[in-house]
Amino acid sequence: MKLKVYTKDGSNFTEQEFENIPQFEGDKGVFALKETLVAYQANARQGNASTLDYGSVSGTCRKPFKQKGGGRSRHGTMKSPIHRGGAVVFGPKPRDWSKKINRKVKLLAFRRALFDKCVENGLSVIEEFDAPEPKTKAVDAILSKIQPKGKILLIDDVFADKFVLASRNIARVNFCETASLSAMELVRFDNIIVSRKGLDTVLARANKEA
Repeated sequence: MKLKVYTKDGSNFTEQEFENIPQFEGDKGVFALKETLVAYQANARQGNASTLDYGSVSGTCRKPFKQKGGGRSRHGTMKSPIHRGGAVVFGPKPRDWSKKINRKVKLLAFRRALFDKCVENGLSVIEEFDAPEPKTKAVDAILSKIQPKGKILLIDDVFADKFVLASRNIARVNFCETASLSAMELVRFDNIIVSRKGLDTVLARANKEA
């Protein structure tokens, strides 16, 4: 599969063939990707929402007024769910939303997400992330040559401090190191720029147990 490889200043690119990019036919791996994304989102939920049921609401259980003769509906207590400040019926309680992802399923999802991103031309390669001078304007000019619009995810093994300082104020730029890259990041961002060294690491991860 061919990818665009840009020079470190973003001015020129060449199309190079990368043979070790995962290949898929049809819908293979799509269900694994879907289940993995659902699990990532579920594991991020705190699950601490809580409401008070009838037995937890503070207040008296005294009958608010007599049963008959008042012309009002019959009520046994002000703790009833129909009263302001009363109990909540079938409300949420703290729970664990986490889901387990098998290692092979997670790897298959990662490979499928990487394949889809390459097919959609959403992944570009740069020789290296380099800030010619520690200025945001200079880095923004380089990234704009590669991807003029939209949010960008930058991927590298380790980002140089000078480059991070020069680009962290660009609102549309996000960083991710290859060690923490997952299928979620590959799906979330439409535009991804990865360093040549970072791509080698990502492909090594994708083909490690394939």
